[in-house]
Amino acid sequence: MDKYGLLLPALAELGVAYTRHTPAAMPRAAVAAAHDADYVAAVFDGTLSLEAQRRIGFPVTPAMVMRSRYVMGGTYLAARLALVRGFAVNSAGGSHHALPGGGAGYCVFNDLAVAGQRLLGEGHVARLMVVDLDVHQGDGTAAIFAGRDDAITFSMHAAKNFPVRKMRSTHDVELPDGMSDEAYLATLAAELPPLLDRYRPGLVLYQAGVDPHGTDRLGRLALTDAGLAAREAFVVRACAARGIALATTLGGGYGADVPAVAMRHARSIAAMAATFAAL
Repeated sequence: MDKYGLLLPALAELGVAYTRHTPAAMPRAAVAAAHDADYVAAVFDGTLSLEAQRRIGFPVTPAMVMRSRYVMGGTYLAARLALVRGFAVNSAGGSHHALPGGGAGYCVFNDLAVAGQRLLGEGHVARLMVVDLDVHQGDGTAAIFAGRDDAITFSMHAAKNFPVRKMRSTHDVELPDGMSDEAYLATLAAELPPLLDRYRPGLVLYQAGVDPHGTDRLGRLALTDAGLAAREAFVVRACAARGIALATTLGGGYGADVPAVAMRHARSIAAMAATFAAL
């Protein structure tokens, strides 16, 4: 959790210029539009079972509930800003393991799905796509948006990593252990543009996890800092070339050296910002 507090100082260290916006907490009704009502009630009312909290990975305290609401609000606000400006970033989010009826994998609620459902319901966009390049599959997002043609899910992840039981996204790409920059970027170039052309979303919600990095504690791939930067630049260019707004979330990144992980996220954001500014 400490990496989030270190992100803005890391951006400042890199000299990244940005405008800071403060989101509103996501309303309970909007959360319940994407998650089962009984689960939402248990979280908001403080009655979630210890077993359910263990599946999430930490105690679901009132402070954690409020944090989750602001994270969801941040993804929603980033999307609204991106629809106007073309590109925006949530300095948290990417909680893609939260399923319709429960949290998992350090995710209480699924900010991508909650924000996406709200954006669609309010008519801000007719179709969106979740592009999930975290090292772990976006199983919760896939489950929440299953069977819909207005919310497309694309997950490119390590085949042998968490979760053990994968869900079916609109399009999944499973990667072998140890994949390096060149092969990864070639796979992304072959997979993402055809999906954007086929579905033509008005908005991409991008889960930009940095855990595909070769030093990540929970990853199984072998990307370098340069590889992650090239990944981010590619996603920005692919969306911008098609007039698709891009809102990005942090996603995964794990390691004992927390400042290094925060800096990895900062470099990811810097690469996207620089690419967008140069267009």
